Amino acid sequence: MPHPPTKHLEIFHQQILLPDSSVFSVQWIDLPASVSLRAAPPFLLEHYFKVVRRATFGMITPVADADGVRFRVTGPGLSLLSFAPPSFETIEGARAVHLYICGGFLVQPGECDNGMFSLVTAPAGDGVRVTVRLSDYCPLLLGSRTPSRLRKLLYGWTQSYLHKVVTVRYLASLYRELTGVTPHVRVTRVQVRQGTDI
Repeated sequence: MPHPPTKHLEIFHQQILLPDSSVFSVQWIDLPASVSLRAAPPFLLEHYFKVVRRATFGMITPVADADGVRFRVTGPGLSLLSFAPPSFETIEGARAVHLYICGGFLVQPGECDNGMFSLVTAPAGDGVRVTVRLSDYCPLLLGSRTPSRLRKLLYGWTQSYLHKVVTVRYLASLYRELTGVTPHVRVTRVQVRQGTDI
């Protein structure tokens, strides 16, 4: 039985704390232009939900309804992150879906209206680039806008690490889903913005 084709896939990545101690995280891949029509924001979002469920073994379930999107813990139904309904936009050839954070257990009290998760697809060279971005997020684990070194380490070892793992799996799975090719993944750190690595 023939093996499926393979390809090296480079995933570019940065996760930092900005000077105000909010989280900025970005990862992206480049895809062939032939899949650009399929790589539409609604599909990107639905595939992300699927990967979150799979990567957490069903422990975290994204639930979308008219009130928004919630990442819930299966069983007790605790909402880890809550978002407003998806916001779609198209600007100069780039198409995006944004989820604005509006609450959840993992958000610092008083910072529930800060933070945005985005999936963006845009032309890049001869192909299309898919970007996952989290910005202005204030995690509960950091405690405040002036977190201690211990809190920064704790966040880096837990929630930040899990976000990176899920996002890398998502982008690799997206590549496989859209191209039919199983990639060998290499993660490359880049500097998009200035900040403290986490």
